[in-house]
Amino acid sequence: MGRDAARRRRLARSSPHRAIVAVLLAMGLCASFLFTLVVPIQARLPELLNASRDDTAWVLTATLLASAVVTPISGRLGDMYGKRRVILALLIVTMCGSLVIALTSNVAIVIAGRALQGAMSGVIPLGIAVMRDVLPASRVDSAIAMMSATLGVGSAVGLPASALITEYADWHALFWVTTLLCAIAFGLVLWIIPVSVLRTEGRFDYLGAIGLAAALICILLAISRGDSWGWLSPTTLITGISGLIIALLWGWYQLRAAEPLLDLRVAARRPVLLTNLASISLGFALFASNVVYPQVLEQPVSGGVGFGLTLFSASLIIMPSGVLMMLLSPVAGRLARHVGPKLLLVIGAASLILAYGYSIAFHDEVWQILVANLLIGVGIGFGYASMPMLIMRSVPQGETGASNGLNALCRALGTSGAAAVMGAILATSSAESATGMPTASGYQLTFIVSIIAAAVALTLALLIPQRPTAERHPALPEGV
Repeated sequence: MGRDAARRRRLARSSPHRAIVAVLLAMGLCASFLFTLVVPIQARLPELLNASRDDTAWVLTATLLASAVVTPISGRLGDMYGKRRVILALLIVTMCGSLVIALTSNVAIVIAGRALQGAMSGVIPLGIAVMRDVLPASRVDSAIAMMSATLGVGSAVGLPASALITEYADWHALFWVTTLLCAIAFGLVLWIIPVSVLRTEGRFDYLGAIGLAAALICILLAISRGDSWGWLSPTTLITGISGLIIALLWGWYQLRAAEPLLDLRVAARRPVLLTNLASISLGFALFASNVVYPQVLEQPVSGGVGFGLTLFSASLIIMPSGVLMMLLSPVAGRLARHVGPKLLLVIGAASLILAYGYSIAFHDEVWQILVANLLIGVGIGFGYASMPMLIMRSVPQGETGASNGLNALCRALGTSGAAAVMGAILATSSAESATGMPTASGYQLTFIVSIIAAAVALTLALLIPQRPTAERHPALPEGV
């Protein structure tokens, strides 16, 4: 009887934690799905919105810019005013963006709606910070690994779901679905997630937020639009250089501000800096696979390289990598607890090198692309799980929201760079091809560049100290 009573007490104590993790994971899946739902209609946007291709490109660019700006700023707001409160605000903004798009076919309004949807990017780093605040130390690593896995799972599962919805229903249905998902997530967060009690005192740095937003918008505009504007065009150069100048001035101001938006001294600590730099490289290596593998699967067989699959069929080849990420997340959590998260990052980067090296040697059959994507799943599953763990072991608890937001921003910079570089390589390959489609040598070059990016991430991972020297999670056991 005594054992049964103790077991019931343990279950009662663990049930709220399980509910919190379940809600945060559902929210993460919703966020990652939102960023893939336009993929099935991307090529048809000029027709659907009755606009030029240059105008419809802003449907994707607007989300990229908004998410880059929102992520680090919302992290700081969460540290100061409560993570639950900021998550609820982000869900409301995202829901409004989805509803706006669901009700219109005007390109300008759709772009504005997609910018509002970019707010959803802030919920994953905030959700990870919530996990550190409310979960016992024994559960934190596994929960973070699962939350990180939602980035891949939501995209992998969401792509075929989006393709099916687009094929059998009006495209506006995609955004009715996201409106409903955001409303459900809002209700669950309001009901299950506790009010934040760990908050950082002080005033919000509005000037720092404006400066960061201006720098990011200029830099990401130059990266994302450089291919269409021309990489050496005055517009691209002026925009990019202006962004770098603003970033330098912003950094100078942040180091002198009494209450900065981001504490750059914390960000400059060796484990934090190296992790963030590795995040850029790992984000690049991940998104390269999102650009290259779907394109080669869908490219017509007549070009001599592609497999001629439909979007839905191609998404089924991509999907298992995301599912594998979720299956590996408990393993990642246990490994991090016993040997530390540094090893996870090393394994993740090494798996990406192996995946792209495999693709160079074996790329003639669909099943070979599937194997490469499974290796990508291993790499991203371990790599993305490790980064928030490394960050949170190296920053004070009052900085977790902002520091996780900065780390997410670094991943976004990597993915933006990959989209631009891979797009430019494949476009150049297409221009030089008699068929007007990317050639085998073009795809091979993308694999080589991806290997280099993953190798940079591996090198940086090896340089991260095994034991963080900054403030650790108060409940972590010694030696981890």
